[in-house]
Formats: sequence, structure tokens, C-alpha cells
Amino acid sequence: MAQNLISRPVNIVHLARIAALCTFLLWLSSAAVAQSRPTQPAPQPSPEDKHDRDMDFGSRVSEMRTVLAIKEEKKAYEENVARAKEAEQLASDLKASYEAKDAFAPEDQKRLERLEKLTRRIRNEAGGSDPKEGETDLPETLKSAVLSLADMAEGLCKEVKQTPRRIVSASIIGKANKLINVIRFVREKVH
Repeated sequence: MAQNLISRPVNIVHLARIAALCTFLLWLSSAAVAQSRPTQPAPQPSPEDKHDRDMDFGSRVSEMRTVLAIKEEKKAYEENVARAKEAEQLASDLKASYEAKDAFAPEDQKRLERLEKLTRRIRNEAGGSDPKEGETDLPETLKSAVLSLADMAEGLCKEVKQTPRRIVSASIIGKANKLINVIRFVREKVH
């Protein structure tokens, strides 16, 4: 039978056509099946997914955190300026009180303590800390120390007002340390 197929050239051509037709029908049926399948719609993106794919300049949460951080920094700055103004006022009150009586009253001691506390807080907010060595350039008399308190506090207040937020100021730290040393000198002389 195999020789019969080979001997007849018409049958081989006929078999080749049948094979080509079967291949074409198989290809055609696979294409038809692919077209007849229902396509599943792409799932709708959630608002969060859509937000992530869009150009994101920052989420609302991070934006609110940034706004709150800025407000907090501004509040801290304003509190520091208020401390400097209060320190300036206390120093001028101490100067006026000392010039009037030529001595310190008990309420002046409290003012001195408050002035020192405010000045330390201003220095710490500016990024400073207690100096390791004591000040050697102190006034010689109590009167000159009290008079310089007001001038030093006024200079410190101006410096705090002029210094922007988020700046570590060596000038503020230096002035605050000098003022603290003069306050301590006055407190030691008064006791």
C-alpha cells in the first residue's frame, strides 16, 4: 500500500492539499475561538491607585504634615521672640529698680532668676549650651553689671528678631552666654 501511494503522484498532491486545508481550518478555528471569548473589562482603578499613577506632587497627608511643621516652627519662633522681648523688659525693669533704690528688692531677685531662665531658653533654642569655661570679661562693680544687663538684653532681643527661623546663630548664643554670666555675677554680688 505504501508503494501504491508513492506510485501515484496524484494522491500525494491530494494529501498535501488536505493537510494544508486542515492546518488552515485549525488556524481559523483558533482565531474564531479567540474572538468569541468575552473580554473581561479592566478593573476600575481605585482613587488611591489613580492618585498614585498621576503626577504626584505630594499626598494630602504629607502636605498637611508639612503645613503643620511650618506652623509649629513659626509658633516656636514667635515664642522665642516673645521670650527675648520679656527678657529685655525684665532687664530694663531691673535697671530702673536698681537706679531708684541702689539695691535689690526680693522681687528683683525673682526677676533676675526669670531673666536667667529666659536667656538660657533663648540660647538653647538657638542651638547653644552652657559654656565649659566661665566668662572672664565681667563688669567690675554691681552697678556697672546691672546697667549692662539692660543693654545686653536689648541687643539679644534685636538679634533674635533679626535671625530667621531654623538658623543656628553663634551671635545669639554668644550674647546669651555673656548675659547669663553677667546675671550670675549680679546674683552672686547680691547674696
